[in-house]
Order: sequence, then C-alpha cells, then structure tokens
Amino acid sequence: MRSWRRRSSQTALRSENTHSLSELPTAKSGYPKTPMADKTRIEWTEATWNPVTGCAKVSAGCKHCYAERDWVRLQHLPAYTGRAFTDVATHADRLDQPLRWGRARRVFVNSMSDLFHPDVPDAFIDCVFAVMALAKKHTFQVLTKRPERMRHYMNALTVARLDRAARSLGYTLMFEDRPMARLPLPNVWLGVSIEDQSAADERVPQLLETPAAVRWLSAEPLLGPVDLERIQWPQKHKVDVLRRGAWDLPGWHSGFTNHSDMNGIDWVVVGGESGRKARPMSPQWVRDLRDQCRGARVPFMFKQWGEWLPMLGQAEGVPVRDKATTADGWVMGRAGKKAAGRRLDGEMHDEYPVLQGAN
Repeated sequence: MRSWRRRSSQTALRSENTHSLSELPTAKSGYPKTPMADKTRIEWTEATWNPVTGCAKVSAGCKHCYAERDWVRLQHLPAYTGRAFTDVATHADRLDQPLRWGRARRVFVNSMSDLFHPDVPDAFIDCVFAVMALAKKHTFQVLTKRPERMRHYMNALTVARLDRAARSLGYTLMFEDRPMARLPLPNVWLGVSIEDQSAADERVPQLLETPAAVRWLSAEPLLGPVDLERIQWPQKHKVDVLRRGAWDLPGWHSGFTNHSDMNGIDWVVVGGESGRKARPMSPQWVRDLRDQCRGARVPFMFKQWGEWLPMLGQAEGVPVRDKATTADGWVMGRAGKKAAGRRLDGEMHDEYPVLQGAN
C-alpha cells in the first residue's frame, strides 16, 4: 500500500488512539461546507488553502489586516455568514483539498488565519501537517505571528502523531511499520511575519529554534527599518541570521564569529501595505533588506510597494492622488497597489530558496 493512497475500507483498521474526522477538536463547529478556490493573486505563492479561518490582532502589522478587510466581502458565503473575524473556526471538510490537486504548486497555508492561533487545537494542526506530509508534490508555505507556539509544537511533533492524524482522515504514513515521512517535512516552509526591528527581535530567534526545512520571513507590511545582520538574541548578544554568526559573544573575542552549524534565514519577502488606510513604506528600508540578503546570498523577493511608492525615481508617469512623508524623510505618492507595481530601482526581485536539507 502506497503511503499517500486512501486506505481500503476493508483493511483500514483504526487503533484505539485514533479518532474519526467528525470527532476532531475544533475551534468552532457547525459551519456549512464551502468550496475554496486554489488560485490566488499573492505574488509569492500559487494557491491558498484555508483549513482555519478567523484571527486576532497581535501587533502593529495587523492594524489594517487584509484578511479582515476581505472578511466583509466573504459574508455571503455560508462558512462566513454571521461570524466576526475574531471567531476562529476550523474546517475539517477542507483538510484533504491539496490531496485532490493534480498539478504540483506552492501553497500558502491559512491566508485567512494563523495556523498557530491559540484557539486552534493541536489535534487539528496534526491533521494539517499530516495532509502536508501526504501531499509531497506540493510545497507548503506556513506563516505565523505566534512563533512561540510553533516552536513548541514543531519540537514535540513526531511521525507517530502525524500517522494517527492521517489515519483519522483515512490515510496512513506507515508502510509495514516503517515511517514514510521524515521530520521536519522537506516540503514545508515555516516562516514568521515581521514589520519592524522589534517584531524581528521577538520572532526571529523563536523561528531559528524551530525545526524546519526552510525558514523564511515576510516583512509585510514593512513599517520600519530591520537589520537582519544584528538580531537581538535573548542572551543579550546580536546575531546575523543571514550569514549565520554572532556579534560579541560572551567569552569569545569581540566582533563577528561565524557558526556554520547555526540555523539561519533561507528566504526574505518584503512588501508595503495596501488598502485605503495603508501606511507608506520607506524605500530605504526595502533597499537595506535587499542589500543585506544580496551580501549573504539569501534569496530576496520584493512583493509590492503597496498603496504608496516613492516620488523620487519611482513615480515618473504614475498618477498619484496624495502625498505623505516617511519618518526618514522620503516623499511618497498614493498610487494604489496595481499602479505602484513591484519594481525596486527598476528591477524585479523574484528569488526563491533552493532546498539544501532540513534541520
């Protein structure tokens, strides 16, 4: 029996520790089934998969949340009708959606929520990871603003737990008592959202302590400068998470010390805020991150300017409706996301990580 194939009804015996899909713990239950399209206009992915919907704001980057804006538009759908955005719900009927997609694709997991929201039970997250283990041809992109829970979850995860979850869905990750999956899952990229240096200092160290095949950052909306070469570590020293080394380690010589076995960031995505209330993003903040990634040979993607683009060097020929000045003195014009585009200093930046191995 192949590991990804649905288990035969004659031979699929459940252990006493497994549970049926209807018995899975859920954040909220009773919502009607709603088919979800696998297409998306998010530049860094090819499909979205939303087994969880609804969220809560945790930091400044959430202030004008695009998912909350879209929530109003989705209210006519049965799964959203009558729900507040903060009403987190799990959707068991959506779990096997990636298994039914024929073409391999990059999949953003939970564009309308956070998989590691405290209202999502561990048993449901197990099922999400079991499906990602089964759907090996896809690459899954997970993004959270709750890295502490992700770190605890990933460090406790076992193949046995994933197999129990897979069996509850009618599949298995075992073949003749041998596991057909390894951890961390090589097709799952784990990332955190950061909006400024404070968020980076808080979330990046947690990410680097999380087992993952690829660790990535989404600096969107970027609201301030971020120095990934000097992330503040809990032990008071600073770490270059791109080159994988530390500055002024206690007990070591002053200056930079390279650590080849240290976990690092494998991909950085940067974008400005969109929407009517969007805050402008300084071009210098973007250039600094681009240059940091270029110097460390870390793949860099510039997703969008968002609502605003720089008047100097970028806005020639683009109609603007309003102007604003960033904290560091750049004059920005409100052009709208489409007109503002994705070019940084005349170039497109669409780099992706190449999987070298997991740790």
